[in-house]
Amino acid sequence: MSALFHFDSLLMVLILLVCTCTYVRGQLPFIDQHKTGLLGLFWKAARIGERLSPYVSLCCIIMAVNLMLN
Repeated sequence: MSALFHFDSLLMVLILLVCTCTYVRGQLPFIDQHKTGLLGLFWKAARIGERLSPYVSLCCIIMAVNLMLN
């Protein structure tokens, strides 16, 4: 099955998307030009990662523990 059909896998994909977009925006700040369309999705994910970074990092830790226990 794909990651879209497992709730845990879907959460992991979303958390990794937020973390990756935040990292790429930190390295390439000119990405802020695209705030609409498909690239706007990545801008929004980067914004979530910047503003909610303690919660995103806590989710990363919880997912890592969950993966190690399963």
